[in-house]
Amino acid sequence: MDAMDTPFSDKDLLFLAKTAMPGRDDYERVVGLIRSDPDFVDALLSDERVARRLLGDDAGAVRVSPRLYFAALLLKARKDLEAEDYALERRQHQNVAIFDAKQAAKLLSDRTVRAYLANMLASFTRVQGYTRRTQVRKGVWHRQRFSDLDIDSLIRYGNAVGKERRFAIYKRIADVCLFLAGVFPEYLEAQTRYPFSHFKRSLEDYEREGRTFYGLAAEHRGTQDPDLSAALAALAEHFTLAEKPLTFVSDHYLKLRKHTLFDL
Repeated sequence: MDAMDTPFSDKDLLFLAKTAMPGRDDYERVVGLIRSDPDFVDALLSDERVARRLLGDDAGAVRVSPRLYFAALLLKARKDLEAEDYALERRQHQNVAIFDAKQAAKLLSDRTVRAYLANMLASFTRVQGYTRRTQVRKGVWHRQRFSDLDIDSLIRYGNAVGKERRFAIYKRIADVCLFLAGVFPEYLEAQTRYPFSHFKRSLEDYEREGRTFYGLAAEHRGTQDPDLSAALAALAEHFTLAEKPLTFVSDHYLKLRKHTLFDL
């Protein structure tokens, strides 16, 4: 498997084998073969029967790990985008045609990028918070709460820790930007409509900050995995292109289901 990726569980692999290869009596052997062959895994993930089973049943996302669920949908998106001359995306409160569907599909052809995006989407099914105590003055401490889905909160958290510990924070800030811009652009647009909202960032602001923080993460010395570093650098360079397959997945496959899948 890719260095940045961890193998799917036996439960996930059994789901793939039984769905894409029904009627066999040697699934234990098949699972053993799949585990060591990423091309075999991709072939099964790409099988239309897998996508139909995951999307045709509301329990589909629960039956397998979130990472496998999104890995299958991203491979389906690659296939569907390759067949499109253009795709629709939402900009300025309306749908507009974009003519880089095939370029978006090409980005998903990079296994390290695709694995990263699947892991990233899975991470937003369980948003976390963090608490840090900081000393205001001698004998007086203040407890600060940092949300895993609020980039202002994460930026403050990054400023409160040493530079050597900022890799994961940089990466998460960029992930939040890409996730919201790609999967929930309507959320960003709705927030900016209210003149008294504390929410000041536009979609373009999120895109700019996403590129910046993916670049910082890719260059940080905390990046030990070359595949991970390459994926981060690719997302920094092609941030707006990376939004498109996420929007495609959101609009074509998840639809209203995304509100139950993600902890937003």
